[in-house]
Amino acid sequence: MSLTSINQQVKPVKSTPWGRYSIRSLALTYLIVFLIIPILVIFQDGLKEGLSGLWYQITLPAALHSLKLTLWTSAMMTVINTFMGTLTAYVMVRYVFPGKNLLNAIIDLPLAIPTLVTGVMLVIMFGPQEALGSWFNSNLGISIIFAPPGIILALLFITFPFIVRSVQPVLLEMDRAQEDAAATLGASSWSIFWNITRPYLTLPIASGALLSFARAIGEFGAIVIVAGNIPLLSQTAAVYVYGQVESENRLGASAVSLVMMAIAFSSIIFVNYLQKKSKRVG
Repeated sequence: MSLTSINQQVKPVKSTPWGRYSIRSLALTYLIVFLIIPILVIFQDGLKEGLSGLWYQITLPAALHSLKLTLWTSAMMTVINTFMGTLTAYVMVRYVFPGKNLLNAIIDLPLAIPTLVTGVMLVIMFGPQEALGSWFNSNLGISIIFAPPGIILALLFITFPFIVRSVQPVLLEMDRAQEDAAATLGASSWSIFWNITRPYLTLPIASGALLSFARAIGEFGAIVIVAGNIPLLSQTAAVYVYGQVESENRLGASAVSLVMMAIAFSSIIFVNYLQKKSKRVG
């Protein structure tokens, strides 16, 4: 049978516009109902007394302290995890050692387990009645649980995978020809990393760091366990919002929620910009 006769027998499949429109409508409806509308409701509720009412609620001493605590603990966590996450990704890609596959799977564990479990684990390790927590308190004068250090530890555990999984794929796909050439010419390992490897990792590291920061802003489960709900001491913004809901102060809860959303959304927008820039550079 000739190719011409086969082409004549095969009828072209006609596209169904209603099918395309149905898929689009379903996806957009889902997006609007479960994402856009709740965000608009928060905006409407937080601004129901105008900008002056919003400003009053977020500048209350407890609210302002909770926002400052959230920002600086999230920033501290981001600095630590950026360094350690990058180092971990480099080791996982460039070195072979026993248990590597198991360790690679454990890295994603914080994304899978409930954050409340993270809080319980930290309390068991660093609680004031536990050996480790008691040692820190008696020898260094540092309280871990129900204090900012506990918040940072919880955030470090929860957001660690974001950095590793942002950097690891870039290292896996990176062409090592330039590194090998530099090594052949006698360059040191540090010089090779700083001058050749690091430029490839700058954007992925920044993206992972911002994702970690955005995730930390809204963390509640682990924080409410390790930090408690102590106003002006260890109460983060998410826990403050919970307390305002319990107190039936919807305006206060919505106002602080708007600030948290604005910070997280700005971080996400910048991440998207960096990812697009990274694709253009690649």
